[in-house]
Amino acid sequence: MPEFRLSRRYRTGDPELDERLLDLLADTGATEDQEVLFEILASAVKLAGDDADRLDLKITSAVLREMRQAFRAFAPFRDVPKVTIFGSARTRPHDAAYVQARALAAQLAERGWMVVTGAGPGIMQAGMEGAGRERSIGVSIRLPFEQSANEVIAGDAKLVTMKYFFTRKVMLMKESQGFVALPGGFGTLDETLELLTLQQTGKAVPAPVVLLDCPGGTYWSAWDAFMRDHVEAGGLITPGDRDLALITDDVDVASVTLLGFYRNYHSIRWVGDRLVLRIRAEPTDAELAELNQRFAHLCTEGSIERSGPLAAEVDDGDHLDRPRLVMAYDIFRLSGLHPLITALNALPSAPPVPPPAEIDTPTGDGSGRP
Repeated sequence: MPEFRLSRRYRTGDPELDERLLDLLADTGATEDQEVLFEILASAVKLAGDDADRLDLKITSAVLREMRQAFRAFAPFRDVPKVTIFGSARTRPHDAAYVQARALAAQLAERGWMVVTGAGPGIMQAGMEGAGRERSIGVSIRLPFEQSANEVIAGDAKLVTMKYFFTRKVMLMKESQGFVALPGGFGTLDETLELLTLQQTGKAVPAPVVLLDCPGGTYWSAWDAFMRDHVEAGGLITPGDRDLALITDDVDVASVTLLGFYRNYHSIRWVGDRLVLRIRAEPTDAELAELNQRFAHLCTEGSIERSGPLAAEVDDGDHLDRPRLVMAYDIFRLSGLHPLITALNALPSAPPVPPPAEIDTPTGDGSGRP
């Protein structure tokens, strides 16, 4: 029998059946994350006893099967930083937006990043052309009215196809350390707004988001004006939430923004109500004093302090070699993390932009929370 303690909050309700599931796990040879695997099996057993509708069961089955396939496709590249590019499938190769996406993807691929797209035509193909097949990962969607995967990624082991948009969005966002959205339709706007919502609410670790327009274009500036004049002015988002994304029509600015986000910032972790910011270079006394002056409003108490690894980090062996700043962070000001990270990256003590191997690739649920 596996040597772990079952969660008291999630079992099948039948102790004998629990034991049989544990034995089944042991027979598979599973040695890691056994409790999580047990909960997956227990969920299936509970569904069997819930008199669930057949459609509900088919949705559950398809989601689990497709997510497993997607996890397997991404697994060999878990330690490689990735950028996800969103944009219209209807953009033509001669369009300025297509040229922008291809150029940006090429710049990032040259720096060792991989490019993730929805694997379709238009902006998605442009990104993959810029990155090349070897540095591209595709997550396509089955639709009756759009063609299959583009020629760059078709037939590649790094291509997965999904039935549901919501599972596709998980994979387009879960593994990437940067995001770029070019002009697009409902799908692009849906993806962009969900991405910003995840950043706003702390359901994803901080990451750079660039809204890349055509040279001289007004697509994203018009969108931002709507957000400012109607959404923010109506009190529907907090002032500062719009700063979660950078709007530019310059590919070089977009590239610098994505790469520079990790110049000094490395990763975050919540330990109870304390936020731990792992960085590459410890700030000087004067720099720390300035940070506390500028960002005191983000602390519920005390100040931003230097720290060694906290006990929970030591237990997990979690980036123990990195300098740290620790603070009692106000969870109602999560969008304020981005300006703080920008300030950390701009410190005179900050090192150069790191190589890809030194960029953290988060695991878990993506939130950084324990």
